[in-house]
Amino acid sequence: MSVQLVLFLEEESAKALLQALLPRLFPGQEFRYVVFEGKQDLEKQLSKRLRGWQAPEACRFVVLRDKDASDCHLTKERLQALCRAGGKEGVLVRIACRELESWYLGDLKAVEGALGSDSVAARQSGRKYRDPDRLENPLQELVRLVPTYQKIAGSRAMGQCMELQNNTSRSFNVFMEGIRRLLADV
Repeated sequence: MSVQLVLFLEEESAKALLQALLPRLFPGQEFRYVVFEGKQDLEKQLSKRLRGWQAPEACRFVVLRDKDASDCHLTKERLQALCRAGGKEGVLVRIACRELESWYLGDLKAVEGALGSDSVAARQSGRKYRDPDRLENPLQELVRLVPTYQKIAGSRAMGQCMELQNNTSRSFNVFMEGIRRLLADV
């Protein structure tokens, strides 16, 4: 039986990335994307949207939000409480630490290929990029490496080049492992 994954996303750039990445990594899998207008909008509407979702039995939900400057554990607990208030148990809640761009900095080979930035991949072994989730401002760092980076187009291009292996972003790896587990449990 095929399961549909419904992803509730904070922003359009997350949709652009995942629309290009997930079908490539999980061929034949059905995905739906619900995009909010930022983290406040996601948190304001999440319970209501989940409660009103008319889903077939073979439907699983995923919530993805940037950490930004918030406490990761408190943010996740708050989102899980919103999911329960929406009548849905077992929702996969994941936090991109700090921002989605941390995931990109965890795969500089993909940055080089997707965004046309020469000799960026060689920096992956540098201390800064071994743990990109710790960077204070990943977007600013990515723009420093690739001055022409644009959020939506760049995210779409990254989704076409990123791989599951060798990404140094722990939050990316935790997100992808959660997706694999959801699909394996059906």
